[in-house]
Amino acid sequence: LLSFLLHPWAMAAETAGAVTANSQEKPEHCLSDESTGAAFGEEIRDYEPSPDVVWRFGKPNYMQVNKTYFAHRTLEHEPRSLEAVVGRLMKNWEVECHHIADIHQWKTMDIDKFKVAVNGGCPFAAEQLAKIGRYNAIVGETAAYSGRANDPSSSHRVFSCAFPESFAWECLEVFSGPPSVLFKWRHFGKYSGVFTDRAGRQYKGNGKMVNVVGLCLAKVNSQLKLEAMDVYYNPEDLTSKLTTMVDFNSRGITEEIGEGGKDDSYCKPGSCACM
Repeated sequence: LLSFLLHPWAMAAETAGAVTANSQEKPEHCLSDESTGAAFGEEIRDYEPSPDVVWRFGKPNYMQVNKTYFAHRTLEHEPRSLEAVVGRLMKNWEVECHHIADIHQWKTMDIDKFKVAVNGGCPFAAEQLAKIGRYNAIVGETAAYSGRANDPSSSHRVFSCAFPESFAWECLEVFSGPPSVLFKWRHFGKYSGVFTDRAGRQYKGNGKMVNVVGLCLAKVNSQLKLEAMDVYYNPEDLTSKLTTMVDFNSRGITEEIGEGGKDDSYCKPGSCACM
């Protein structure tokens, strides 16, 4: 536990949030202060990409998701608490597994050992995760969404369009320290966009908050690199709400734009919908 709290990511949390006017300009490949959270007064994401990083969708911009996070999080943890350290680790993990396709540029995972599984299902190794994308691995197959029918780009589009104001993530509570870290998490965001289901039907959200809560058992090594993640939650808690929490004051989206059509007005290319 002591080594976990003394890891550089945890030590950095002690001074996270100090925003100075004289801070040096960051290299082009690095995340902006708006993306790290420093511009909001608290650094919640400190991922440092390689100088030669190749971004999957262009350099990510987390400004909107950070706005949602700080406005609607339920808990504010002490900077060097286990919850703050785990939260930072998972946000850094999302940066690279979703936005960097080349696993050899990944830093948060031991790519030779890493596997992620949902609800005790078949685990995905690092290379598989990079190929199919985080959304498809974590959401999988539900009544409204098909992970097998989507790739990283199309899944990014589906959820970015559904949550144009973002779908943020917070670590609620850590129950055990390393090497096996068990924690409770919450995903949340206003459903103000348009969701396209697996049949091509579209649903306009009613603007209310969607909340999804789950557990994760993460195994880390002495360098705080992830070796395994077992995620437990009900994916229907997410996708079923995207077909039922709809705006009943307007006609159906599919009816307005034509069967099989797509409404792109709620998508914001270049922004990050999650974490």
